[in-house]
Amino acid sequence: MSSLPRRLLLIVWAGMLSAGASWAAAQAAPSPSIDPAQDRPRVFIESQDFNLDMLKAELPFAVLVEDKSRAQVWIVVESETSETRVRFTGLAEFDKKDNLITYPVVPGESAADRKTRVLQTIKLGLLKYVSKTPAASFVEVRLLDTVKPTAVVDPWKFWVFSAGINAFVNGEEFYKSQMWFGNFSANRVTPEWKIRLGLNGSLNRNTFTIDDYIYDSESNSKGFSGLVAKSLGEHWSVGAFLRISSATYDNTDWIVIPTPAVEYNLFPYSQSTQKQLRFLYTIGPSFVRYREVTVYDKLKQTLLSENLSASLDLTQPWGTISASLEGSHYFHDFKKYRLELNGEVSVRLFRGLNINFHGGGSRIHDQLSLPQGGASLEEVLLRRKQLETGYNYFFSVGFSYSFGSIFSKVINPRFGSNGGGFSMHIGM
Repeated sequence: MSSLPRRLLLIVWAGMLSAGASWAAAQAAPSPSIDPAQDRPRVFIESQDFNLDMLKAELPFAVLVEDKSRAQVWIVVESETSETRVRFTGLAEFDKKDNLITYPVVPGESAADRKTRVLQTIKLGLLKYVSKTPAASFVEVRLLDTVKPTAVVDPWKFWVFSAGINAFVNGEEFYKSQMWFGNFSANRVTPEWKIRLGLNGSLNRNTFTIDDYIYDSESNSKGFSGLVAKSLGEHWSVGAFLRISSATYDNTDWIVIPTPAVEYNLFPYSQSTQKQLRFLYTIGPSFVRYREVTVYDKLKQTLLSENLSASLDLTQPWGTISASLEGSHYFHDFKKYRLELNGEVSVRLFRGLNINFHGGGSRIHDQLSLPQGGASLEEVLLRRKQLETGYNYFFSVGFSYSFGSIFSKVINPRFGSNGGGFSMHIGM
């Protein structure tokens, strides 16, 4: 169901709240014949827009579970630039009783309004399952006529801006440290276009005093990144990147990299919340000026390179998997190349227990900016200059486990929202 005449919204009203109150009273009274897990459908919801506490408060006519294997209804919210889809999959007693509700995204709609529409859609879709349970006798449905929509007038023209600055200062009698970070971004996203612009900068300064000798160390970086992309249907996109940066660690006084790009997605973009296999190709020049003369006896250089990457993202009932393989090289010397492989897997084991794996590595043969003079012992220990290497790697594994009552409707924001579980992380 993609639309309703005159944009009528079907909303579950106070009757649902009274149902929750009735169940709460039933829990307090001696009534062994009432079982909340049987009276209300058990629902598992996949959405990044809502936390479990919010959903419990808004859906008193359902039992929200954290383990899909215990659910009778599995809900997946898929948000795209042009439309939102809410998929209802029946499990256990509701097997093969599926449903799909879609509606177009309103340009300029606020994040709060988007969440409200998604929540209304979830309530609407759940009525099909609630009607098959004893909870149906506690639910009241009303039909409201809404104000007719008018043309959206957005004074910001769909631009979203954000800015941030952070500082960290600490010290001891013989040691002082300062770290400063700042960023600014401007983004505009429509079904046809994506524009992302960003500025960033950082400063890291350390001072050591050893036997009346004062050693000062400083590193800094600053940069601009930009992307303009145009949609060309369900599989193709074209665009261009622009990066301008400067960093003492990389021995770059400045570097300018403009690169046109083309992307192909093996699956339709409308299925991106379920599966993606994207191939991205870029080619373009790099205009570089180094801070120090490099090991190749260069102070400035114009280079031409190309890059090809493949990225796979899959969402399954058991968890998620992401992987990417990227390769690049310079045209003036094909031996100057880099290969990168990254992957992440998150698996639901049982009853709220997840295991997460994340790892990757690179084969590096393109360090053209290494300074001719090398690095001092202090610069090596403080990582103020990049060193020559043929590879890098990382790997991490983590467990997360949530447990406790699935029937509690109490929401308490004190001490944050992550106070009810156990986690362990190992990295190398």
